[in-house]
Amino acid sequence: MYEKAVLENGLRVLTSSLPYTQAVSISVFVGAGSRYEQDDVAGVSHFLEHMLFKGTERRPNPRELAEAIEGVGGSMNAATDKELTAYWAKVPAAHMSIALDVLLDQYLHSRIDPVELERERNVVIEELAMVEDSPGDLVGLLLDELMWPNHPLGRDIAGTPESVQGISRDAMLDYFNSHYVPENTVIAIAGKLSHDAAISEVTECVDGWRRGASGTWTPAPNGQTETRVGLRSKRTEQAQITLGYHAYSAFHPDRYVLDVLNTVLGEGMSSRLFLEIREIRGLAYDVHSGVGHYLDTGAFVVSAAVDPKKTDECIKAIRQLLDELRTTEVPPEELLKAKEYIKGRLVLRMEDSRAISSWTGGQELLRKEVRSVEDVLQSIEAVTAQDIRRVANEIIRDDRANLAIVGPYRSQARFERLMA
Repeated sequence: MYEKAVLENGLRVLTSSLPYTQAVSISVFVGAGSRYEQDDVAGVSHFLEHMLFKGTERRPNPRELAEAIEGVGGSMNAATDKELTAYWAKVPAAHMSIALDVLLDQYLHSRIDPVELERERNVVIEELAMVEDSPGDLVGLLLDELMWPNHPLGRDIAGTPESVQGISRDAMLDYFNSHYVPENTVIAIAGKLSHDAAISEVTECVDGWRRGASGTWTPAPNGQTETRVGLRSKRTEQAQITLGYHAYSAFHPDRYVLDVLNTVLGEGMSSRLFLEIREIRGLAYDVHSGVGHYLDTGAFVVSAAVDPKKTDECIKAIRQLLDELRTTEVPPEELLKAKEYIKGRLVLRMEDSRAISSWTGGQELLRKEVRSVEDVLQSIEAVTAQDIRRVANEIIRDDRANLAIVGPYRSQARFERLMA
């Protein structure tokens, strides 16, 4: 699926040759995310990501960076997560050199101009304000706070208005210098390309980039012994509900069992949640479940948006469906459907060069290895109904439940009684 080279400075470069496409996608991953941050600079990873689009010595303003890519019909963007930041560009294959030059120019040579920094600080604070106006985002943040209190995993990736306001240029540069180093970076390229030619071009672009020690992250606590409930009182037309449980890391042998369990419960319009909560009971328009896998922990989450008068009924119905996973094995036909859903979505996703560069680069950065699509498909196929029931009993425990609600309620006591 890919070829790999490690340059003299420790930079890892992965290429995937796709002769059927006329595109090339380049993804640059760095081990810098919100869980690497100290409290006083919370949000610096995200803020820094913004600043890397504000100009370099060779391209002093954002317009020149954007025009270099858009001028050949390409697109570029970036995203910050809890455990990594990713910068990417997708261009016609004939213009791979331009995309590499632009991405690595901004990655290595951004000016972090003081005037631009102050302007962008206001933009980031406005981005945080948008979350306040989005109950769906707020309930996710509240759940994180419940699951990982006083830990970076429990914070907003973008920080707070107060922390962003306090991030100085020197603090940002210190963070950049301690994380944006070769051994903490992976470049993944997928598309119509030659491995040797791509390695040669990358080597030229990073000439002079020296090795350096990278920052570390704080392990997640894992000691919850009682139900936690959190309410954010807000006048809304719908109540936002999330019910979360601590789950498996990206390295846990049962992570794919949990993925299949999650699909049975809440992925797609034929899942149990959708059929029961929406189609049969008519309680919610949006209801689903999801799984997040981190380096040392994970989360299994059920979410719904409901009429505030029907919140209690919806929570009870969700918990009933969760109980059924613990007490009754998934029937063979339903298990087969869930497996085929996961496998089909994965195979279809791999039609895109950017998805492939994300697949290889993200795994290499976080796992230090890349599982092939075929390996993952085999892991999914190996899941049994007995596995799902066993994992359901390990994960879905009342003493480890976390219920977050955003809605027009004055007291959370009613929800604490509901979860008792």
